[in-house]
Amino acid sequence: QLVDSGGGLVQPGGSLRLSCAASGFTLNYYTIGWFRQAPGKEREGVSCISVAGGRTDYAVAVKGRFTISRDSAKNTVYLQMNSLKPEDTGVYYCAAFHSGTVVQITLDAAPYDYWGQGTQVTVSS
Repeated sequence: QLVDSGGGLVQPGGSLRLSCAASGFTLNYYTIGWFRQAPGKEREGVSCISVAGGRTDYAVAVKGRFTISRDSAKNTVYLQMNSLKPEDTGVYYCAAFHSGTVVQITLDAAPYDYWGQGTQVTVSS
């Protein structure tokens, strides 16, 4: 089970840190992705990180503002979001797929088979 948290209401230019914690299994052998869905829009990939954090990827819209990281000791993946914009508003989901020791990253939702429940991020003044 994945549990994502950390969302909230923030003013433009502000920051939030989302967390994705796993219960019942270790995230060490899973590629983790963050996805978001805004009202009336399709879900889109935001960021992803490979096993051991060796590789990361970001959507063009968030590159330079968001940072994904993983803490193996806490079995948690984080998404640090800075310089938030109103267009970042949406429900954010973390997701995972088992990749073993193979370094794989993708912002395509298709391979991800574990999903968190979502956390709402609202950027508004």
